[in-house]
Amino acid sequence: MFYLPAILFGRIARFVIRRFRPGGGSALPGLMLSKIAPKLLAKTLRSFRMGVVVISGSAGKSTTTKMVVAIARAHGLEVFTNPSTANIRQGFFSAIIEKSNLFGRIRGDIAILEMDESHADSITREVAPRVVTLLNVLEDQLDRFIDPALVRDALHSVAARATQTVLLNADDQNLLQLAQQGDLNNVSWFGIADSVLGESTLGVAPTYLEKLSRPELLSGEVFNLVAKRCSVRVQEREVIFDLPSRGLHYALDAVAAITTSKEILGEKFDLELCERVLDELPPVFARGEVVSVEGQQIEFVLVQNPTSFQLNLDNLNMPIECLMIAIGRDVHDPSWLWTVDLSKLKRVDVVSGYNFAEMALRLAYDDVQIDLAEEDLFEAFASFLALPSPANSTKTVIFSADSMRRLRRHLGFTSPEEVER
Repeated sequence: MFYLPAILFGRIARFVIRRFRPGGGSALPGLMLSKIAPKLLAKTLRSFRMGVVVISGSAGKSTTTKMVVAIARAHGLEVFTNPSTANIRQGFFSAIIEKSNLFGRIRGDIAILEMDESHADSITREVAPRVVTLLNVLEDQLDRFIDPALVRDALHSVAARATQTVLLNADDQNLLQLAQQGDLNNVSWFGIADSVLGESTLGVAPTYLEKLSRPELLSGEVFNLVAKRCSVRVQEREVIFDLPSRGLHYALDAVAAITTSKEILGEKFDLELCERVLDELPPVFARGEVVSVEGQQIEFVLVQNPTSFQLNLDNLNMPIECLMIAIGRDVHDPSWLWTVDLSKLKRVDVVSGYNFAEMALRLAYDDVQIDLAEEDLFEAFASFLALPSPANSTKTVIFSADSMRRLRRHLGFTSPEEVER
């Protein structure tokens, strides 16, 4: 009864905002509820009989979480999650507004949540997770995290609170260092075979410490990858499936999801069912999502830091026949654009977003031809849409999170669950 007024107020706020801004209305109501009823989140997360699973790291959280949730649901579990990828405290309160009854209660067996690195630290102080999966530590949002070592320390605090198991990427030196700090329960590893990884580091941040040896025993390992076709070995058994998007980083997300699901489900884990789920799973919105706009097929590619920009760019089929790049106001320090190797690009049709001038300058220094630089995102996209369709491919939009949200909302793609394979 205590939470009824707060939940009701949050729902009214969300309804009013969405009437005027379709697809919006998540952040502000969640922020309001977090101020009115700050203890509600911990109370809600403690109510799930199978506990809380936290998936964190610099990149890949959304895709890995979607995979784990899909596998868990296929096994018959009722799951509470954050499908809009709102992975900070107010985002979880927004999910409660959407999923709970008026008393703040949510039906479900388990909470599987992607969490921002710093918010995971504060939330797990209140609710100890059962399982923690950590994907990587990248040079990410330097204006916010300053140094990857700070991220590693925050993630160690999160991992140390896991009551059952900690799952770590064996190919990330920061996570190897994290495990050496101790205080972790039942550490298990996943990774990518050297024959598949090759010279790629997947952008993991250097530690400037003595290199640690990779663990020999892994719970899951990617042993083959051809285009989107991925093969994973899970304790002497093998599964083969198509990834929702191309790229080695998505293979890492998949093996992390498989090992996490196996840990959650225990003896009930069905590897063949897991294989079928992953083979049919669509991408998370804007992560290799292909949409139809006015009869044209357009691929959306989200970039959020130097590593994700580089990895996604390297995995696009070159040359890109029709390309738009939109860097929004979420890139507070556009200097990181200069760390991305853009040499594979010869031409960009349209550059836009709040930081369009910085992006255009960066491209100009690599002698990349720019046909149009337009600050107004919607006018720029209209010009992009008016261009002739490529003969042998789809049009491609590379954008940062701010431009992504604005453009998808402008086009009427307001639901995170509307993405198709």
